[in-house]
Amino acid sequence: MKIKQLKFFLAAAGLATLAGVAQAAPQVEVLHYWTSGGEAKSIAELKKMMEAKGVVWKDFAVAGGAGENATTALKARVIASSPPTAAQIKGPAIQEWGNEGVLANIDSAATAGKWDSLLPPVISNVMKYKGHYVAAPVNVHRVNWLWINPAVLTKAGAKTPTNFDEFFAAADKIKKAGLVAIAHGGQPWQDTTIFETVVLGVGGADFYNKSLVKLDQASLTGPTMIKSFETLAKIKTYIDKDAAGRDWNLATAMVINGKAGMQFMGDWAKGEFTAAGKVAGKDFLCVAAPGTEKSFTFNIDSLAMFTVKNPEEQKAQLTLASAVMSPEFQEVFNLNKGSIPARANIARTKFDSCATKSMDDMAASNKGNALLPSLAHGMALDSAKAGAIQDVVAKFMNSTMTPQAAVQALAKAAKTQ
Repeated sequence: MKIKQLKFFLAAAGLATLAGVAQAAPQVEVLHYWTSGGEAKSIAELKKMMEAKGVVWKDFAVAGGAGENATTALKARVIASSPPTAAQIKGPAIQEWGNEGVLANIDSAATAGKWDSLLPPVISNVMKYKGHYVAAPVNVHRVNWLWINPAVLTKAGAKTPTNFDEFFAAADKIKKAGLVAIAHGGQPWQDTTIFETVVLGVGGADFYNKSLVKLDQASLTGPTMIKSFETLAKIKTYIDKDAAGRDWNLATAMVINGKAGMQFMGDWAKGEFTAAGKVAGKDFLCVAAPGTEKSFTFNIDSLAMFTVKNPEEQKAQLTLASAVMSPEFQEVFNLNKGSIPARANIARTKFDSCATKSMDDMAASNKGNALLPSLAHGMALDSAKAGAIQDVVAKFMNSTMTPQAAVQALAKAAKTQ
């Protein structure tokens, strides 16, 4: 064999080998915003599972607690006709992407895994577009939690609050003790998290549904909503001056470190306590936010699957969907994240008192018609209306806007197209 022929043969053999390696190791590119301590630990477990199945994990992490930055990145990729394999999106946004014709049908994975029998209808309906599964649920978060450092309560001589009168009494004592009463991050989505929780605590489940889900104009402008804004205005007085722009996990760290007494936040905050080695019921308390004990505002994290052309990537995508719904991942992810599994029949033995209370409260709220989609976390309304309402709340939190002016602005925002 001549030198040139030998070089050609070796080069061709090398290319064939590389092609074989590429075929043997399909990849999934996953766009997500699970970037804080507990969240990053959780997603690392999914990466391990996929790599154990021979699938290369390409991480596309975009920081930003409520996912605004991730949504911007996703839009850019889809417009460029280069979507990731999967992206962390949820609620009505799944339907919006479905309308764009860019989501993949993953019914085969759902049928094989018997998802319809494992998921409550309130969850499975969100995962489908026109009757077909296009997303896999990762978990269920409860939003209406109040996180408390009991050592701070003891130092301040305060007790665990169950209603707003008791809450403000505790906040006064914490503030008097020289500590921050309410840890908060002054970001629009965090402001709206407190707002929706206050609306639920002041008005109850039926009022929440009428005002923040159905957008009933009379409810949005009535005395109960005015009282909600008055309560929110009082809460503002217990937030420290450095809250502007603070990330949620840094606010949680204030409670963990004893610099602040309480925080309104969903149960992803528990992942931060757990990552810090703290024990539920001892080092921190999880209680339903004032007045919301019998209700449950939910936020479902999910990975929506985007249409990919490569057959090997399509197979890897179905493998990813099945892995997300596996008992092993549902358990380990939710233990790290602070949430509860989306699918039924996951053993409770490894879950702490906060998680088991969340499971029980979700079941009870479902029966009592008090299982409610979170406005602040993209479960209740389309992005345009939710964004308009969030803007009103953010303005109220950062100005001298009166409750009366706020309800009028809220009603106007609800009419956003």
